[in-house]
Amino acid sequence: MAVSPTTESICRKIHDSRDDEKLITQTLVNLTQPECRRVREAYKQTYGEDLIQLLSNKFDQPPPSTCLMLDPFERDAAAARKALDQNDAVAVDYKALIEILACRKSSHVLLILQAYRAKYGIRLETSIAAVEPRHPYQKILTALTAAHKAHGADVSAHIAKCDARRLHETGIASATAIDEGVVVEIFSKRSIAQLKLTFFSYNRIYGHSYTSFLKNGGFGEFEEAVSVVAKCICSPPRFYAKVLYGCLKGATIDGGAIVRVMVSRTEVDMNEIQKEFKKKYGIELKNMICDIFPHGNLKDFLVALALKTFN
Repeated sequence: MAVSPTTESICRKIHDSRDDEKLITQTLVNLTQPECRRVREAYKQTYGEDLIQLLSNKFDQPPPSTCLMLDPFERDAAAARKALDQNDAVAVDYKALIEILACRKSSHVLLILQAYRAKYGIRLETSIAAVEPRHPYQKILTALTAAHKAHGADVSAHIAKCDARRLHETGIASATAIDEGVVVEIFSKRSIAQLKLTFFSYNRIYGHSYTSFLKNGGFGEFEEAVSVVAKCICSPPRFYAKVLYGCLKGATIDGGAIVRVMVSRTEVDMNEIQKEFKKKYGIELKNMICDIFPHGNLKDFLVALALKTFN
């Protein structure tokens, strides 16, 4: 691979300053993620070392900016493993898994599944199904891992209307729960784009959102999982604004989740997320980050991402 003069210059800058975490963070965050990946490839070609591994070994904690050099599906596969790889099944981060599987294109989910199996030697859906004790979220997550099979299908307004009616009928037929089999079938056979149109069709047909219907029904954990998926698919900016606020203002600050969200959405819809955040919580995201993390490379990295996407 021929290395461009610009990329070569960036590699030399990082190599000469590889003990300076702040400078490396500033350098990488000013690049697009494809450019960061090219820098990693060029560094390996020029200096014979993997830049991510080098920086991970050099510092006590791998600089958060190193995740910018990973392929998105590789990064998501690692995040899924982390969400599942808990000492206690109760601590499994099911909502992070829903975020990874429901807020990505179906074609991207296929790449996540392939990367997960290649790296960990097991299918993601098998890892999800193996968690004990059983949890209602597992059924939804397993269905979402199958949804990638429909990524090549055209989005159909007719199918969306039919599925919307089926979802409605599963709820009104019982006062205590929706028909899990019908929901799992729909979620496993439809692409993310098709599911999004289904939820919009539901709103048009019945005059309210499917999530409102589930909330007013007072159902259980399975229905809660379905509601999380619907919110994630229908309005990612609003969904992620709420996730970020919860990470920053929760009982424990979840820096890893904040990095995961901001890096994955930086070049997608981070501007919209920040607008939703300000609208809902009355404070700029970058200002809350500064309040929570008064100093340090993590704060510098997150603020740089926020400023980068807001301009």
